[in-house]
Amino acid sequence: MDISGSLSAIGYGLAAIGGGIGVGIIFAAYMTSVARQPEAQRVLQPMLFLGFAVVEALAILGLVLAFI
Repeated sequence: MDISGSLSAIGYGLAAIGGGIGVGIIFAAYMTSVARQPEAQRVLQPMLFLGFAVVEALAILGLVLAFI
């Protein structure tokens, strides 16, 4: 049985799935928080974008490492 291919594609697939799940969790938590306390939106929104940027940066890092 001969298996050929690259494991980097599997690694990037896992990184993309992880990034998608992370972004979904971040936005779900933000919407829940703003629904409970609408006046805290201005405080929570910068944290939302910071968390989003970190998760997306890790997904892009997974893409770069897949190509190396």
